[in-house]
Amino acid sequence: MAKKSVIQRNIKRKKLVNRYAKKRAALKLLCKDPTISPEERFNNFMKLASLPRNSSATRVRLRCEVSGRGRGNYRKFRLSRIALRELASAGQIPGMVKSSW
Repeated sequence: MAKKSVIQRNIKRKKLVNRYAKKRAALKLLCKDPTISPEERFNNFMKLASLPRNSSATRVRLRCEVSGRGRGNYRKFRLSRIALRELASAGQIPGMVKSSW
């Protein structure tokens, strides 16, 4: 189980990403636009840099929904390998069967 503070920090980052997503996307488009003058592009870069660091989507970590584990996660289920195995063995995940040969 991950520390509660780490899980809460990640939740806070997700909220910030959602709040600033439109603004960040608009500024990125303006930064990449070659028709704008270099001074205006630089100003847009500075506006983008002034946004909170945690509002960037790359700062969000994929964590297990059950345990909060940060490594060994399956994106499809949003579960760690350990939690996925436990739930699958208990029959909690539809269609998932333990393989044997």
